[in-house]
Amino acid sequence: MHTEQIDLFETMPVHKAVIKLSLPSIMGQIILVIYNLADTYYVGLTGRDEMITAVTVCLPAFMFLSAISNLFGIGGGAAYSRALGRKNRKRCCNVASHALFGCIAVSAVYCLMAAVFRDAYVDLLGGRDALVHGISVQYLLITVVLGGMTTAAGAMLAHLIRADGHSASAGTGVILGGVLNILLDPLFMFVILPSGNEVLGAAIATALSNLASCIYFAAVIRKNSTLVFRYGEDAFRDGSMRELVMTGLPACMMTLLENISYAFLDALMAGYGIAAQAGVGVAKKINMLAHAIVRGLSQGVLPFFAYNYAAKNDMRLRKAFRLTAGSAVCVSAVLCVSYLLMAPQLVSLFILPQSRSLYYGIVFLRILCIGCPFSAFAYTVISFFQAVNRGIRSFFLAILRKGTADIPMMFLFRQFFGAKGITAATPAADLVCAGVSAVLITKWIKVRHRQAADIQEAV
Repeated sequence: MHTEQIDLFETMPVHKAVIKLSLPSIMGQIILVIYNLADTYYVGLTGRDEMITAVTVCLPAFMFLSAISNLFGIGGGAAYSRALGRKNRKRCCNVASHALFGCIAVSAVYCLMAAVFRDAYVDLLGGRDALVHGISVQYLLITVVLGGMTTAAGAMLAHLIRADGHSASAGTGVILGGVLNILLDPLFMFVILPSGNEVLGAAIATALSNLASCIYFAAVIRKNSTLVFRYGEDAFRDGSMRELVMTGLPACMMTLLENISYAFLDALMAGYGIAAQAGVGVAKKINMLAHAIVRGLSQGVLPFFAYNYAAKNDMRLRKAFRLTAGSAVCVSAVLCVSYLLMAPQLVSLFILPQSRSLYYGIVFLRILCIGCPFSAFAYTVISFFQAVNRGIRSFFLAILRKGTADIPMMFLFRQFFGAKGITAATPAADLVCAGVSAVLITKWIKVRHRQAADIQEAV
């Protein structure tokens, strides 16, 4: 290990280490949201709800790549940091190799399946309308089929680089891709391609920017990182692959179920017209800012959790968790209030005043944002359990937050409140998950205290 790695994980004051690890990750996640919003903004300039809807419909298909990268990136990053904490360099190499080659293989299969079943896939996601379907397929082919492997690999490498103690480099790569996307969007949408191909232009810009990020991460690993992608003799017998999968599976399932949940939301919303679909699509993307900050904070600090857990430094572990959870909830609460007060101004940035979808966007944003503080706490607890190798608890909370609770609530609430009820299922599920998370983390801390006391008494 390098001296700066040891200082970061073992001796640096906890609040400084949390800031150093999380700030680049937060900035990267914010840039990702900004370029998603930029896509929506530029597409919204066309004034065509079918184009906004097409991008919204394809979002779960594109975000499925994040589920793959989270499986191997978050799982690999946490397992890698735990191996660092135990000073086991051979296991570090095995984990990194499993993460890289596994991510490439799984994403390749997914991209191939998306190509073969593209029409049925788009219909399943809510793109059955004749005006929406063709545009959605076009977007899917570029962003997922052609650009999917580099998108997944780049995101996965960012997690590994962060786990190796180079959070600034990981954040820079994510920011690079986001800024490049923002710059390329208007170039392809309004300059290079003819009118009517704005969604295609946005798709090309997204694929090229993610390719650039992947190339940057490869260069960082070659020059500055201690990451080595080389299998040892016992790579498939030392349990490193199982540890990676068990740690990464909750993150993968949470992203996957989030996409499935959004697909259900879009499909159910289709019954209320294209305007309702476009409105909820814009509301979701604006609301993503709060989730992005929490995601960046939790993912940034995850290597610190994992390292100090493996090194049995419980004092630093507890301090980091309290600081991370408190910061996540406070920031989310501030954004929640801001969304409630400024919903009309925010939504009108992306939807023209004469569009019927403007009303839906305002109402849906105010409903969705209520869950922000609750989801912030739940997400932090899920990340913590991933870091301390409690995959079952993390998995349980992940599927509770998305899929198990919110989808049945969508159908139930729709019967009483219509389109508003479908949207309200998301914050309701966040509230339930936050309550269960509080119970589980309190129980884990008590057990950990008891174990430490028993060991001290025995000594």
